[in-house]
Amino acid sequence: MSALDELRARLEDGLAKSGLTKSQLGTRSGRKRTAVSEAFSAGKPVPSAETVAGIARVLKLPVDELLDLRRTAAQEAGAPPAEGPGRPVGDWNPHDLEVHPAGPGEPVSRSGGAARAAHGLPGYVPRAHDQVLAAAVSDVRAGRSRLVLLVGSSSTGKTRACWEAVQPLAAESGWRLWHPFHPTRAEAALEDLHQVAPRTVVWLNEAQHYLGDREAGERIAAALHNLLVAPERGPVLVLGTLWTEYAKEYTALPAPGGRDPFSRVRELLAGRTLTVPEMFDGPALAAATRLAEAGDELLTDALTRARDHGRVTQDLAGAPALLDRYNNASPGGKALLEAAMDARRLDVGLHLPQAFLTDAATDYLSDTDYDHLADDWAEQAYAEVAEPVHGKQAPLRHTNTRPPRNPAVPAPAARSTPSLAGPLLRLADYLEQHGRTHRHRLCPPASFWHAAHTHLTDPDDLNTLTSAAFKRHRLRWARHLGLRAAAHGAKTDVLTSLAEWREDAEDWAGALTLALEAADHGDTGTLGLLARWREDAGDRAGAEALGREAADRGDANVLAVLAVRRGLFGDWAGAEPLAREAADHGDPFGLTVLAVSLAKDGDLAGAENLAREAAELGDSLHLVVRAVELAKEGNRAGAKALVREAADRGDLFAQAFLAGWLAKDGDLAGAETMMRKAADHRDTRHVAFVAQWLAKEGDLAGAKAMAREAADRGEPFALTVLAEWLAEAGDLVGAETMMRKAADHGYTRALVFVVHWLAEAGDQVGAETLAREAADRGNTDALTRLAEWLARDGDLAGAETMMREAADRGNTDALAFLAEWRVEAGDQVGAETLALEAADRGLDGDSQVLIDVLRALGPWGLEPDGTATPPWE
Repeated sequence: MSALDELRARLEDGLAKSGLTKSQLGTRSGRKRTAVSEAFSAGKPVPSAETVAGIARVLKLPVDELLDLRRTAAQEAGAPPAEGPGRPVGDWNPHDLEVHPAGPGEPVSRSGGAARAAHGLPGYVPRAHDQVLAAAVSDVRAGRSRLVLLVGSSSTGKTRACWEAVQPLAAESGWRLWHPFHPTRAEAALEDLHQVAPRTVVWLNEAQHYLGDREAGERIAAALHNLLVAPERGPVLVLGTLWTEYAKEYTALPAPGGRDPFSRVRELLAGRTLTVPEMFDGPALAAATRLAEAGDELLTDALTRARDHGRVTQDLAGAPALLDRYNNASPGGKALLEAAMDARRLDVGLHLPQAFLTDAATDYLSDTDYDHLADDWAEQAYAEVAEPVHGKQAPLRHTNTRPPRNPAVPAPAARSTPSLAGPLLRLADYLEQHGRTHRHRLCPPASFWHAAHTHLTDPDDLNTLTSAAFKRHRLRWARHLGLRAAAHGAKTDVLTSLAEWREDAEDWAGALTLALEAADHGDTGTLGLLARWREDAGDRAGAEALGREAADRGDANVLAVLAVRRGLFGDWAGAEPLAREAADHGDPFGLTVLAVSLAKDGDLAGAENLAREAAELGDSLHLVVRAVELAKEGNRAGAKALVREAADRGDLFAQAFLAGWLAKDGDLAGAETMMRKAADHRDTRHVAFVAQWLAKEGDLAGAKAMAREAADRGEPFALTVLAEWLAEAGDLVGAETMMRKAADHGYTRALVFVVHWLAEAGDQVGAETLAREAADRGNTDALTRLAEWLARDGDLAGAETMMREAADRGNTDALAFLAEWRVEAGDQVGAETLALEAADRGLDGDSQVLIDVLRALGPWGLEPDGTATPPWE
C-alpha cells in the first residue's frame, strides 16, 4: 500500500467513527469543501499539509503521524520539498545578521561565509541566558517549535547570543535561516511568513521593527502565533531581540476602556522573553579572562577597560563606532575630543570641566577651521560628541560627581577638594585608550596649558600637569602650573627641580627665586637645596636655620645631610651635633654615616655606639656592615652578635643574613626559623639571597627548595637566581624554563636574561621573538638590549628599528640611546630631533646627552610648539 493510500484509509476510518459528513468536516476544520473532498478521493493530488492537519484535529487523529505519511506520499509522487524563504544556516555571515563588529581594525570580509567572518569576533563567553537558548534549540531539533525573544539594553550581547545558539543547526542538513529585511522588515515578514517551511530559523533581530509596526505589527504577531502552533508548519525556531523599553511597552496591560494596540503582541510574548544582563558577572569575567590569556586579543583589549564595571559586550560593540565618530567628527568636535584625550593621557582626572575643554580646544584647530568657527561652535560640537553609539556610549558625555558621604565631623587628616564649577564631561574609555596609544608623541598645544592654568582647581590635576610640563621641557608652564598647584594645596617638587635646573645653568638668581617660591609653598626639599647653597656660600648659621625649619615641618633629612656634608669635609665636631639633632627628629641617617666614618678612622667603639643609636631609631644597616667587617677580621662571634642584635630589632636583611650564617655553622633549624621569620615579614627577596648563598656553599637542593618557597610567596627573583646557576652549569633549557616561571610570577626582567642567552647563542630570530614577548608583558629592556647587540655587530639599521619599537612602547631610555649614537656619529641635527621627540613624549629618562641637547635648544625651556622659550622671570 502506498503512503497516500494509507493516509486516505486512515482519514476514511476516522470520518466513519466521527459520524460527520464531509461538509461538516470542512466547516469544522476551516478548510474548503473541495479540498476536504479531494483529500478522500482516489486519483486526486496529495492533499496539503494544512488540510491534513485540519482534518486530523477534527477527527482526533494523531496529527504528527498523518503529516509524516503526507510527506512520504509527496515524495513518492515526486513533488519537490517545500523550502520556503531563507538559505542554509551555515551560509550566513554573522555581521549580515547584525551581530556588531567587535573592536577596531578592518571590516570583516563578507565573502567566504560564516567561518571566515567569525574570525572578526572575540571568543564567546556563555552566560545563564545561553542555557535557555540551548534548550530551545534542543526542542526544535526534537520537532517542537519555539520562540525566544532576548530582551536587554543596546549591545548587551543579545544578537551574538542568538548567533551562537543556532550554530548547532548549521551542522545539520535541511535547516534554513530567514531574515526578513526587504523592502522593509515588517513588509517582508508579513508577505512571506505564511511560506516558512519546517526546519527554519526566523531571525527577528530588533523585533520592534516587526512587532511595533503601526500597520503590520499585530498581523505579524498573529502570523507568528499560527506558525508556532500549527504542527504541520514545524519545527521552526523564532529568535528575536528587543530593547527593554519596547518589551515594557508591548507587554503593558491597557487602561480599562483604553486602546490595546499590542494585544496580539502581548499574547505572543507571554512566557517567551528572556532577559540578558548588562554586565558580566564574576564567572563570566573569569571565563573572559581565560580566553584573553589564551590569546584572544579583542577580549584582552576590552578587559583593560571593562573589567571593573563588567560591560564587556558594550565595549566590544562600541569601539568601532566610537573610533568612526572621532575620525569623522567636525573640526570643533574633533578638537574637543583631542583636548580630552590629551588631558586623560596626561592623567588629569576622569571628570573634565567643560570650560577647560572649550578653551583648551582652540589650538587644536587649523587656522582655516578656526576662522570659520560659528559663534555657537562649542554648543554644536558638544551636542555632536554627546550623541551615543552602540552600548549607550558617547564619545564625550556629560557626567555628575556623586555627593561626598563623609562623616558629619571629618577626620583631622582629611583634605577637602575644591568643587568644580560648571558642567563636567567624561571621555569614552576606548577613545581615552586610543589617545594614549596614538597621541603619545605629541605635546599638547599652548591653549591646553593655558586652559589648565585658568580653569583647573583640583590640586592633584594641577600637580600632574606640572610634572607633565616639566618632563616635556615646557619649563615656563611647569613653573606657573606648579605655583597654582601649590596655591591649591598640592605638594609639588617641580619648583625644586626647576631651581636645580637654573642652578646647573649657573643662573643663581633665577634658581634662588624658584627655590624660595617652592619653600614659601611648603616644599621642604627646596629648604634642603637652599641650606646647601647657604652652606656652600659660608653661611653655616643660615644653613642650620633652614635645616631646623625643615625638621620642624617634618623633614629632618636636611639636618642629617648637613651633618654628613660637614663630616665629609672633616668637621666631625660640627657634624655630630647636627646628626644627633636630626636623630632627635627621627632621622638616623646622619648617625649611620658618622658611624661608618668613625669606623674608618679606627674608632670602632665609637662607631658601634653610634650604630646602636641609629638602630634604636630603625636604621640598623651599620650594625650589619660592622658585622661583616668583624667577620673579615676573624671575629665571627662578635659579628654574629651584631647581626643577631640587628635581627632582633626587626631588620629583615639582618634576619636573612643571620639565617645564612646559622646554616653555614650547621644550625639548620635555627637558620630555617630565622629565614621563615624574614619571609613572614614579606621579605622574600632576602630569603632569595639566602638561597643564593646556600647554592654557593654547595647545597643546591636546599637552595632550590628555599628559592621555590620564596617564589611561592611571591618572590620570583629567587627563580632567576636558580636559573643563573643552571645556566652556569650548562643547563640552558632548565634555566630558560626557570626564567619563564619567574616572568609568570611577575618578574618580566627575567626574560631579558633569556634574550641575552639566545642572542649570544646566535639565535637572532628567537631573541627578537622573546624580546617582543617581554615587551608585550610590559618590559621593553630586552628590546633595547637586543638593539645594543645589533649595533655592536654592525647592524645599525636593525638596531635603530629595535630602539624605535622600544620607544613606541614607552621605554624612556631608547631615544637616549639613539641620541647618543647620533652625537657619536656627528649628527647633531638628528640628536636634536630625537631630543625634541623625547620632550614631546614626556620621556622622563636621565640621559645626560638628551639633557645637554635640550639645554642647548632651549636654555629657558620650550614652547608647546617646540620653539625655544625666551628668558622669563
